[in-house]
Amino acid sequence: MVRLMLGLAAAAMVTSGAMAQSAVERGSYLVNTIMTCGNCHSPKGPPAAVAGKDFSGGLRFDEPPFDVTAPNITPDKETGIGNWTDAQIRTLLLTGKNEHGIQAAEVMPTAFYPILTPGDLDGIVAYLRSLTPVKNKVADPIYKIALPHHVFPGAEKAYSQADLNDKLKRGFYLVTIGHCMECHTPFAPPGGPDFANSLGKGGREFPGPWGVSKSRNITSHKTAGIGDWTDAEIKTAITQGKRKDGTPLKGPMGYQYYAKMTDADLDAVIAYLRTVPPKE
Repeated sequence: MVRLMLGLAAAAMVTSGAMAQSAVERGSYLVNTIMTCGNCHSPKGPPAAVAGKDFSGGLRFDEPPFDVTAPNITPDKETGIGNWTDAQIRTLLLTGKNEHGIQAAEVMPTAFYPILTPGDLDGIVAYLRSLTPVKNKVADPIYKIALPHHVFPGAEKAYSQADLNDKLKRGFYLVTIGHCMECHTPFAPPGGPDFANSLGKGGREFPGPWGVSKSRNITSHKTAGIGDWTDAEIKTAITQGKRKDGTPLKGPMGYQYYAKMTDADLDAVIAYLRTVPPKE
């Protein structure tokens, strides 16, 4: 009996170990799904990423008072982050300050990342370290003023792994690190998304290879938002870029990235969106 119990215990440990994600695997999942890092940091065709150049630098954002190009985040030592320490990468993600202590433009959504669990933060760093180095120099950023750093409400403190076991908290966590509300919330004078009054209301315009698209209202409003959409319809919009009537939605939303999310994570995202207060 003792031998049988020991054998079963050993088998359970092997199975558990096989099922557990490594840090690199977890980082890969986050970077290549909900965080859509390649959507900005990979060169575009348009509209697809240029083969073999993933994460080597991409979109330009010429939006006074700054002019920045999404940098090379592969481990190339000359043009990427190969000479950055793990601590410097974590600092950039959590505070927006680069290796020289300069505040990056908030077009890089570091305002949403302080919520990252320590394990997920380590996973992202580990995955970036695992990428194939690609030599690709992009233009240096131009900052005409000292830039601010506004942490997204609710993202001020790192979540714990236990927090992710709660479906609504997990949904908020994923929507936050996915910086969904960055695009789906309109600006208010003197600038910056109006999270306090217009969270998820939509209306921002985004020009690009897709033309000009306007972010949708993703609040729980029955007519202006997605309050009368079924879970399946919301999931189809997120992962396939299709409206309720089946017509295609435009970029820059990263449908191809969200299509690789687990059903459990998509369900959590939808559950949280159901709780966003309705906005006309």
